[in-house]
Amino acid sequence: MSKTRPRRLLALAQLSNSVGDGAYYTTSALYFTQVIGLAPARVGLGLTLGWAVGSLAGVPLGRLADRRGARGTAVLLALATGLAVASFTLVRGFVPFVLVACGYAAAQSGLAAARQALLAGLVPAGERTGLLARLQATLNAGLAVGAGLGGLALHAGTREAYLGVFVVDAVSFLVCASLLAGLPRVAPGKVRPRGSGPGVLRDRPYALLALLNTVLLLRMPLLSLVLPLWITERTGAPAWLVSALFVLNTAVVTVFQVRAARGVTGLASATRAVRRAGWVMCAACAVFALSAGASPWVAAGVLVLGSVLQVVAEMGQSAGSWQLSFDLAPADRVGEYQGLFGTGVTVARTLGPLVLTWLLVEWGTPGWLLLGAAMVAASYAMGPVARRAAADRTTGPPAALVPAS
Repeated sequence: MSKTRPRRLLALAQLSNSVGDGAYYTTSALYFTQVIGLAPARVGLGLTLGWAVGSLAGVPLGRLADRRGARGTAVLLALATGLAVASFTLVRGFVPFVLVACGYAAAQSGLAAARQALLAGLVPAGERTGLLARLQATLNAGLAVGAGLGGLALHAGTREAYLGVFVVDAVSFLVCASLLAGLPRVAPGKVRPRGSGPGVLRDRPYALLALLNTVLLLRMPLLSLVLPLWITERTGAPAWLVSALFVLNTAVVTVFQVRAARGVTGLASATRAVRRAGWVMCAACAVFALSAGASPWVAAGVLVLGSVLQVVAEMGQSAGSWQLSFDLAPADRVGEYQGLFGTGVTVARTLGPLVLTWLLVEWGTPGWLLLGAAMVAASYAMGPVARRAAADRTTGPPAALVPAS
């Protein structure tokens, strides 16, 4: 098999399920409320519980990928995700909705960890960040296409149109599974006796690195939730700007993410990229705060500038964190370690909306400045923590967490 074929299959698998996810994300909330008939508060609670379960499932499912083989685990979890999506079409009440949401989030979290382990087994260490940048660009392109399909369903507004979206998403994961099955087999790591070595949660520097990355990932709910509320409640900018900013973010990442990751090749360049991203994100927060109370078109221009700064920070932070998460994980435990690192996404999705809505929409300018300061602090802290983790990799097993007294 040629060197490029596995990378092409990984990209096609990413494109397939991101198209389905784009359609799902666009329509799911209205399907759950208007078709199933759940109250919005119950939908929010059910999804929060689901992603909480997903955040707990990433580590054990990543460990399963390490021990039983990343390719087979990824294929099974892609099929499980498709089954969960299809099961949403059969849900008629709150309890079944929560159960399916938990299964969906757990399968998604495990699939992300297994795919990272699969990528680590197929791609040399020095080339992983560049490939992840291309996969991220592919992801954004797929989400944009899927959002367009979801928009057609929203325009139709019928039960059949919504069900069609869920069928498309389920099929997209079947296609993803078939593409992943065509990849070369990655040999599982040697099974260690139970208790023979500390797990990722006892690797103090890596766990702290994952926590700091979670703080940086609090930017994720900004575009989908906080900025729409900020624009409509705190500024005079037109409401359609929400959609324009989403398109801007997606387009910039699709076109420039690979270029942004080009200079990230090791721990030193990764920590520099994260530090720069922290400062740029701080600047974005300050600019967003300036939009409050301005005239409609001035506010719109300020918000566009803030969104450009935000997406630049997003691309730099993504590239740096990818490099750190792979370089500091033991070669035989990539799935387990990626499972922990990936919980930052689920935690940001679960707690981010609540925290940022209160901090930014309620507090206003002081909240924006506090968020910007937190981003700088977390980005600077990642440097010494990464160096400590790298030192532990070379001097012996990671330090165990000391139980609280």
